[in-house]
Amino acid sequence: MGAQAFDEGVAKLLESYRAIPDGATVRLAKKTSNLFRKRAKNPYPGLDVSGLDRVISVDAAAKTADVAGMCTYENLVAATLPYGLAPKVVPQLKTITLGGAVTGLGIESTSFRNGLPHESVLEIDILTGAGEIITATPTNEHADLFFGFPNSYGTLGYSVRLKIELEPVPPYVALRHVRFGSLTELQETMTSIIADGSYDGEQVDYLDGVVFTADECYLTLGRQTADEGPVSNYTGMDIFYRSIQHATCITRDRLTIHDYLWRWDTDWFWCSRAFGAQNPRVRRFWPKSLLRSSFYWKLIGLDHRFNIGDKLNARKGEPPSERVVQDIEVPIENTTAYVAWFLENVPIEPIWLCPLKLREPAVPGSDTARPWPLYPLEPHRVYVNVGFWSAVPVTPGDPGHTNKLIEHKVAELDGHKSLYSESFYSPEEFDELYGGESYRLLKKRYDPRGRLLDLYAKAVKQQ
Repeated sequence: MGAQAFDEGVAKLLESYRAIPDGATVRLAKKTSNLFRKRAKNPYPGLDVSGLDRVISVDAAAKTADVAGMCTYENLVAATLPYGLAPKVVPQLKTITLGGAVTGLGIESTSFRNGLPHESVLEIDILTGAGEIITATPTNEHADLFFGFPNSYGTLGYSVRLKIELEPVPPYVALRHVRFGSLTELQETMTSIIADGSYDGEQVDYLDGVVFTADECYLTLGRQTADEGPVSNYTGMDIFYRSIQHATCITRDRLTIHDYLWRWDTDWFWCSRAFGAQNPRVRRFWPKSLLRSSFYWKLIGLDHRFNIGDKLNARKGEPPSERVVQDIEVPIENTTAYVAWFLENVPIEPIWLCPLKLREPAVPGSDTARPWPLYPLEPHRVYVNVGFWSAVPVTPGDPGHTNKLIEHKVAELDGHKSLYSESFYSPEEFDELYGGESYRLLKKRYDPRGRLLDLYAKAVKQQ
């Protein structure tokens, strides 16, 4: 992208901010979103971030990158892999932006050793609600915003530039798909792998899992390797999540590092089946360029606009659907309890598992971890993200019935859930879970005139 192009993008951003009338809510002028909750139409011009969608520079020697806030991970990875480097955490979908993963949280199979994407940020330029661009680091006068920015979802400001850490990656990833006949055995093995960094004497660099049923669940263990050899391809007729299933205890596979990072994007995990894309007769004629999450997002947008799914259900004499599209985290010791409850109460499968642990220390030069107040996971504690993305029949007279059940169960098991989809918390519950007092102090300092939406209003009231 280069410094000059970045400066021009910043100038466009500031000009668009100044064009928004006083008293009007400041929002991004984006046509796309990775949020599953409703986005209210904005009657005013939005922030022009069109010039902030690329990598500014890569410092291969320092293993860092300067990245504009709206750069997608697809573009970020394309810029770093030629140097044999990758972000420490690469969320699963190509269209997720670096700024979005930091302000809205992201996760992937390196999170058991590298934490969450915001923990790889060294400094960040943020356009605040007051219209100022400030630089926040873990130790400067804006450290409160640096640590409070993750999970703020654009209600404290928008990322303009982020300097992030990178890690070396060899060309390939060797995979083992390990099958378990019980959730308890899977949980125990996951705990052991995270403690040792290995399984059966072999290093584990990437770790996630898929649960099909209580007695058919898998961990996928990835090992970085430079060894040459044949690789699989899951960007055409073959479907990655189906390759995980097998009758034996362990099967092996190999992917290029590029294809491993994007292994879930081709079919949006397994969600492409809702569009018929996994039907072999359909898939054979489905343009390969449209086997990707960005196209499925367009189909979802059409469904939201025209209620296509509910209309089709009505024609079949079926009730409308309640979307149950969530990622939650529970402490690893509660994984079996949560997943078993979910399988018994929510008719959705498969589900995704991804362990995570905060990096230590959060402040360079310090021996202690500093919590991230708006998503307060405990330092030194391992959690497991459980992802499930589908729909269930609505419960008459109780909008969001299943999502509310999930929220209550997650809270009971000392967990949290991400805020990219529908939420139904009371203001008191929300405050307790998402750093209420810390958030109010940050809001007062960095958005004193309330130009940006409030987090509770954005995540729960769906304004």
